[in-house]
Parts: sequence; structure tokens; C-alpha cells
Amino acid sequence: MLKTVQLQKKYTTDEVETTALNGLSFEIKAGEFVAIMGPSGCGKSTLLNIIGLLDNPNGGEFWFLDQEVSRCTERQRADLRKKHIGFVFQSFNLIDELTVQENIELPLLYQKLPSSEVKARVEQVMEQMQIAHRRNHFPQQLSGGQQQRVAIARAVVGKPALLLADEPTGNLDSAHGREVMELLSALNEAGTTVVMVTHSPSDADYAHRIIRLLDGQIVTESITQRQSEKVLVNEL
Repeated sequence: MLKTVQLQKKYTTDEVETTALNGLSFEIKAGEFVAIMGPSGCGKSTLLNIIGLLDNPNGGEFWFLDQEVSRCTERQRADLRKKHIGFVFQSFNLIDELTVQENIELPLLYQKLPSSEVKARVEQVMEQMQIAHRRNHFPQQLSGGQQQRVAIARAVVGKPALLLADEPTGNLDSAHGREVMELLSALNEAGTTVVMVTHSPSDADYAHRIIRLLDGQIVTESITQRQSEKVLVNEL
């Protein structure tokens, strides 16, 4: 699915140069659920932006779907994003002036699909996320958990191969946070590759693997307890 080789990212101003990523190499296979953890300023958000084709590295290689994309133009990155990547943000990033249904439809408007297919996809994902009864509500009329369900629906309605989640439960209470993590886990089990940045050990345990960063470098990689138990059950 994706691979980085000695990935480098530096930010330079007139007074200082900051290294955000320093020789990062790892691979994520199709169908994996990977959590990225580490303290603030360790490079998590920078890495997610590069994986999501929102930014380019300064050095190294980034392979996505068997294509080396680190030197792609903005137009090429945008095309890849629209076709293959969905985003879920901590702050939901819904458009207040649009209804639930209209927010979910938004990514499909750029794909020039027939209106019948747009309607069918939106109906399907609203049912999947259990928000069909809220279709005509506006974001501010929803709870935080419901807003994140809408955000996830919007992220997956285009059937992306890769779903990126940036602190997806950061603005939710524990009960709604668990609901969102169960949804992400179900999407992964249905075949979507998920990469999630999180500070939460309990959220990270939903993943198959945890990559921990410090000062722009990988310090540890580990299999989660949940994944270890799943492997053990499959071997029995």
C-alpha cells in the first residue's frame, strides 16, 4: 500500500531550521490498521500530511500504490487524494451550512458520478453509520459523536483504499470515542487500510501495529495485544 525510504522533512525560516522527519523508513501493507504515536512535536502530523499527499518531503522516497510520489506535482497529488484517500479529523471539519446528507455528498461531486450512484452511495453509508435519520440535520444540531460519524461517512463514501485519521476521538467523551473506534475497526475489517495518529493507548490498541516516533525518527514498532490475540486464535 505505502512505503517510505529515508524520508526527510525540514522546515526553514530566516532564523531557524527544524527537522520534522529524519530518515524515516517503514511499510504499511494493504488491509493493515496502524497507529502512529509519540509526544507533541515528534513528527506525527507531518508524516500524516505526507502520507495524505498534502505535503512533499525534502528527501527520501515515498511510494503509494506502487508509484513513487514524493516529487509529484500538486495536481497529481490532488488526483491521487480524490481517488484513493479519505480523511477523518479531530475537529470533524464539517460545513455548518450543509446538511448531513450534503456534507457526505461533497467528495462525490468532484468525481462526476451519475446522480443515481451518488444517491445510492450516500444512502448506503448513512445506513452503515446509523445516521440516516439525521440526514436533514445540520452539524450544530448533532452531538460530537454524531458529527464524527458524519465525518467518517464523508471520508469513506468515495470508497478510498486508505483512510487517515488524525486524533479521531480527541474531542469526544469515552463512550462516543469507543463508538468511533469500533466504526474504524469495522471499516478496516471490511478491507480499508487505516492509518491513525493518536495519543490514546486505548485507541491505539484497536490497531494491528503501533509505530512510535520521537524527534522525527521511529523508536519502536510493536504488535498490539488485540492483534496478538487474533493471530493466536487463527493459529489454534
